[in-house]
Amino acid sequence: AMRARGAQATDIAILVVAADDGVMPQTREALAHAKAARVPIIVALNKIDKPNASPDRVKQQLAELGLSPDDWGGNTLIVPVSAKQKIGIEDLLEAVLLTADETKILANPNGHPAGTVVEAELDKAKGVVTTLLVQNGTLRVGDVIVAGSASGRVRAMFDDHGQPVAEALPSAPVAVMGLSDVPHAGDIFTTVVSDRQARAIVAERKDAAKEAAVKPQKAMSLDQIFAKFQAGETKELPLIVKTDVQGSLEPIVTSLEKLGADGLKVTILYAEAGNVTENDVLLASASKAIVVGFSVQADSSAMRLAESEGVSIRLYDVIYRLTDDVDKALRGLLPPEYKEVTIGKAEVRQVFRIPKVGNIAGSYVREGELRRNAKARVWRGGQMLFEGEVASLKHEKDDVREVRQGFECGIGVNGFDSFKPGDVIEFYVKERAE
Repeated sequence: AMRARGAQATDIAILVVAADDGVMPQTREALAHAKAARVPIIVALNKIDKPNASPDRVKQQLAELGLSPDDWGGNTLIVPVSAKQKIGIEDLLEAVLLTADETKILANPNGHPAGTVVEAELDKAKGVVTTLLVQNGTLRVGDVIVAGSASGRVRAMFDDHGQPVAEALPSAPVAVMGLSDVPHAGDIFTTVVSDRQARAIVAERKDAAKEAAVKPQKAMSLDQIFAKFQAGETKELPLIVKTDVQGSLEPIVTSLEKLGADGLKVTILYAEAGNVTENDVLLASASKAIVVGFSVQADSSAMRLAESEGVSIRLYDVIYRLTDDVDKALRGLLPPEYKEVTIGKAEVRQVFRIPKVGNIAGSYVREGELRRNAKARVWRGGQMLFEGEVASLKHEKDDVREVRQGFECGIGVNGFDSFKPGDVIEFYVKERAE
């Protein structure tokens, strides 16, 4: 959970890997969180002073995880360091600045103050103490902030050395006193204009939380998850893959990565041998991924967490069923195809000039029906003159939603005024093709 929150609040991730031990399970997990957060990654190759350090071996392991070293022609900066001997620290800081410059990581100190809650606790002497990371704007003593379901006026701020400060610029971590309740780590904070507005926002959030508690979120099916992607929010399907043994893992990952069409693809955030655990579920929740497993079980604690977090866990005993389900689901991500359906036609009989509105076509509905929320084409002598939105639809003097065949009506079309008697106005809608 800590790695997930850290990655989400980070602009650049520094992945620390020991030059003697190499890539460990926790390294893979941390990398998965950084990839899910879509932040640039720098590798700090630590303990290079150890006699059994093997930088080339570790670089090979990192390359297999998709972090190809820059000195091998890749795009990942890998900086040899020794935290104990203070070797390479300046080089690491230079790599951070270089990456920030290349990726154009910027913040506006004059913008609206906002950031992330890093940690919070209730201190017996100080009250609620909240550690905030300012990510935009400048936070000042006296500002009113809202963080999750907590709010309050900043009474005092302290920097990372415990010294009181009056303001905090972007990228500054500060301990803040003054909140009424303890917010959750990972909550987003922002400033508002008054205590009254803050209390109103918090009350609304608490009401929403109560409703969510009454109706707990259930783990979604593949179809439900991918229906969200059909809105065009993403073209990737993030997966966490767990298998019984390493020998099964590689062919399954290879098969999954080959799936996809028309720009849609599978992204493997994390792949490891072993049962599905709470950490897998936390990663899936943070990255909006689903968990697929082959010949494994999910721990009871992982299942409970998945249900509360709305994470889908799919377990299989046959490889082709796993890949087939993912393939079908991925194809469901393809943008739906639409077809145009003509729903009605009207003939212009007379043109009326309405002050401050424009020309209205007095028309007779020859076939079908006309709908206010449809689109319209204006035809004259077999040639289309204009296509656009319906601005108004009236029957007699009343605005109406639809007019059926055999009735007269007044039609306005956005951006078109040049109606003539004899014109035909076609009404059509777009329907999803089956």
